[in-house]
Amino acid sequence: MQNSSHNEKNGEKEESFFSHLIELRSRLIHAVVAVLGVFAILCIYPGTGAIYDFIAQPMIQTLPDGNKMIATGVITPFLVPLKVTLLFSFVLALPYVLYQAWAFIAPGLYQHEKRLAIPLVVSSTLLFIVGMAFCYFIVFHTVFHFISMVSPQSINFAPDIEAYLSFVMTMFIAFGITFEVPIVVLVLVSTGMMTLEKLKAARGYVIVGAFVIAAIVTPPDVLSQLLLAIPLCLLYELGLLVARFIKPGNAVTEETDR
Repeated sequence: MQNSSHNEKNGEKEESFFSHLIELRSRLIHAVVAVLGVFAILCIYPGTGAIYDFIAQPMIQTLPDGNKMIATGVITPFLVPLKVTLLFSFVLALPYVLYQAWAFIAPGLYQHEKRLAIPLVVSSTLLFIVGMAFCYFIVFHTVFHFISMVSPQSINFAPDIEAYLSFVMTMFIAFGITFEVPIVVLVLVSTGMMTLEKLKAARGYVIVGAFVIAAIVTPPDVLSQLLLAIPLCLLYELGLLVARFIKPGNAVTEETDR
């Protein structure tokens, strides 16, 4: 009897494990199909070339009259705009991708965690996009203008489009993640993993860490490093300000249990 009961429990665990794998696969497929669907639409209109021209605009504006970016590879003019369009597709489909992630983990969450999840998904998506927009409209314009100003007159400044794409994607990801700092602070406080007092006491470490991260991620010039480090510190302070109105995780759990 004991062996039979033990086998039944093992069978239920295996069945539950495989059912989770099947659901995970289904969620991933839905997310990938959404990204590819947006990608197909963008390839038709406005087209990969137009999207790359939009991304390249901050650099093109700083180049001397008549200069253009160059492509050193044979198929680079085709592949690079395609990669840019795929990146755009992922950003546009990000709310649906995050919804699929939330739908997968939602059954295992408590009620108060479910109430917190949807606002986090929406706000984190918006902040990531705002971070990318800040990078595109403010950082790129400032950094590229600075580079063109300090470049020697004897140099024909014509960046390679593949190197430009690598730089742009790195900066987009860096600033998108940087703008998630308030969300990280709120999650740490709301879940009870860190208290507001401890986070306030860690200000000095955060400031040092912000400049270290900026020095690693951004180009080796002071201007671009400041444009990443200063917003990171300000966003940390914003997270601390909003966290004052958030109840710690233990308090929320106790109220829910009642």
